[in-house]
Amino acid sequence: MFDFLAKEKTIAGTGFNRWLVPPAALAIHLCIGMAYGFSVFWLPLSKAIGIKDPMVCAKEMSFFAELFATTCDWKISMLGWMYTLFFVFLGSSAAVFGGWLEHAGPRKAGVVSALCWCGGLVISALGIYTHQIWLMWLGSGVIGGIGLGLGYISPVSTLIKWFPDRRGMATGMAIMGFGGGAMIGAPLADMLMKFYATPMSVGVWETFLTLAAIYFVFMLGGAFAYRVPPSGWKPAGWNAAKSQTSNVMITNRHVHLSVASTTRTFWLLWAVLMLNVSAGIGIIGMASPLLQEVFGGRLIGVALSFNELSGTQKGQIAAIAAGFTGLLSLFNIGGRFFWASLSDYIGRKSTYLLFFALGFVLYASIPSAAHAGLLGLFVLAFCLILSMYGGGFATIPAYLADMFGTQMVGAIHGRLLTAWATAGVLGPVLVNYIREYQIANGVPKAQAYDVTMYILSGMLVLGFLCNLMVRPVAEKDFMTEAELAVERRLAHDRAVAVSVGGASANSDVNSPVMVGLAWAAVGIPLAVGVGITLQKAAIFFK
Repeated sequence: MFDFLAKEKTIAGTGFNRWLVPPAALAIHLCIGMAYGFSVFWLPLSKAIGIKDPMVCAKEMSFFAELFATTCDWKISMLGWMYTLFFVFLGSSAAVFGGWLEHAGPRKAGVVSALCWCGGLVISALGIYTHQIWLMWLGSGVIGGIGLGLGYISPVSTLIKWFPDRRGMATGMAIMGFGGGAMIGAPLADMLMKFYATPMSVGVWETFLTLAAIYFVFMLGGAFAYRVPPSGWKPAGWNAAKSQTSNVMITNRHVHLSVASTTRTFWLLWAVLMLNVSAGIGIIGMASPLLQEVFGGRLIGVALSFNELSGTQKGQIAAIAAGFTGLLSLFNIGGRFFWASLSDYIGRKSTYLLFFALGFVLYASIPSAAHAGLLGLFVLAFCLILSMYGGGFATIPAYLADMFGTQMVGAIHGRLLTAWATAGVLGPVLVNYIREYQIANGVPKAQAYDVTMYILSGMLVLGFLCNLMVRPVAEKDFMTEAELAVERRLAHDRAVAVSVGGASANSDVNSPVMVGLAWAAVGIPLAVGVGITLQKAAIFFK
């Protein structure tokens, strides 16, 4: 019944245009990237019962009683658990199901991702309608989080196989979509909530259902557009042997998933990703208050600290900080494409060495720039830091393919993403708790982040050393020809010489018009999102 989802049905025919695959990946990543934009729902949901003002739960009410209470509103701290669930289940599902994905293919994984992510939104809508927060956690957090993991890694192996000559650029294009999803989804959600809002509803459950329907269409479109290259396919004029010979850090052999995660190289790369992400992820969550507390009235030309500002003045600097956050988002997204593409020329190891060396200098200089009132330098430092944060995500799949080969790179990438889950806890804890400790011990808010910046710069030194120790995988760890043949049979690979029928062999798939339409379908929404973000960031330069 579902034979059309089988991997062997997605093998591309002769003449298939590989530039149709990146927009398919972007269609899925732009949808699941809305996970970054869920904070747009927190304030409306915190007054879902009271509508105008929150109905506060009784102080004596226990945490478990609040899970099922229908007469009082949820705290934002309870809603914020959604972020933790998102990234814990993203990392764990990517690690658990990565091997299955390599055998099942990207189309089946994309469809399952759509069912989980959009189905989770529907369950969350029911949770909002019945005011049961546990249903929200189960729906979007757990089930949706599994959809995030599958959707995130579903195109990685396929893109790397289609673009062996430009691995970094290919994965950068797709993973750029995950960073950009909130730029489209958050303004759309805000517009839908205003449209659906009534005297009896804040419009969130209706918005969830609408987003689920829109995302389901786009994600299915992306999943069905996936094609995988036949085994042995390579771009015209590209010489794999020559590429490998010119760079000892790129192999043309393959390591099995079960062996890859036991190697020293894997765990060094795990540490590299974890340390790079930890340093950036804590800043993302605190970007707005950080700018406001460090510069205070200087943002509006007033020589007052943050605590000395009036309510009106705090509103003015909050608007500027929102522009700062938007600017960071743009650099996060742009960095995913820029740095990953650059890595195709300077190498993955050199790219990460640059991340850590430049990041160390930037983090260590931020306290001095803040104390000297050098706002421009402060902002530039954080923009570059966030570009390298995004660039780290986009470059790591190509780094893995260089080290372990392309046969099981999607599954290996899935396991490595447990580093993201670890960083998602470590980074915010470092930034938030050190700040609170500093303030509690009398340190002015403008200086409360200094120690954190020095600690984060120290973490980047560790990352630099870990990356410096990365070496090619040992000869004994590669699959033999017999083992590789078995794996290819399990993965339903077909040799390039085999004639493949079906839709993938049709001539219209190679049409420039089809390629243009595919890119327009994802490019137009992304351009709209960038435009909205630029409008928000413009206030920062006034």
